[in-house]
Amino acid sequence: MEELKTEQLYTKGHTMAEDLLFSKEYPWQVLPLIHDYILQIGSTLPSDRFEQVGENVWIARTAKVAGSASINGPCIIDEEAEIRHCAFIRGNAIVGKGAVVGNSTELKNVILSDKVQVPHYNYVGDSILGYKAHMGAGSITSNVKSDKKPVVIHANETSIETGMKKIGAMLGDEVEVGCQSVMNPGTIVGKNSNIYPLSSVRGYVPANSIYKAKGEIAVKQ
Repeated sequence: MEELKTEQLYTKGHTMAEDLLFSKEYPWQVLPLIHDYILQIGSTLPSDRFEQVGENVWIARTAKVAGSASINGPCIIDEEAEIRHCAFIRGNAIVGKGAVVGNSTELKNVILSDKVQVPHYNYVGDSILGYKAHMGAGSITSNVKSDKKPVVIHANETSIETGMKKIGAMLGDEVEVGCQSVMNPGTIVGKNSNIYPLSSVRGYVPANSIYKAKGEIAVKQ
């Protein structure tokens, strides 16, 4: 389905993982490749702009990292990013330029594009967030189905068998997720869409939409 493709959800020029992200037709296909990609490019980062601070952890010299943050590799934190108090990065994470990873937010196997904000008590796992995407306080990506079966991507009348047991959410550029919302496994949200607070989202939300509740999606005016 055309709307689910990487080129429809994301714009080039907004992540150091661009080569990886746009190498696949669908964004979730790159999730198993993030680990090796970080190892591949980490050692090539210029030492005048990035410092290797631990095993397979590279942090831009202009990034701000709280002393209480826990960062495990492989991980790259790009320039001007901010990692706040008690953030927990479990590994396989690329944090984009000017992105914010906030208080008690947990990341695992993710690509956060430039200017992404996950600033308050968020869990983001096995997910890709587009340029300037923002998740409100307490909103999370759920990345494993309760029955532990492989995730199926659903959009309108289309279903795509991924064969993968862990897929969180693919949020397009400039998506806004309201506070305390849950993006269920395999959720895809198109560019410039808004999710109401306290939502439980499944399947596909088209670009330029407002998700109010299941079956109630309005077109942005």
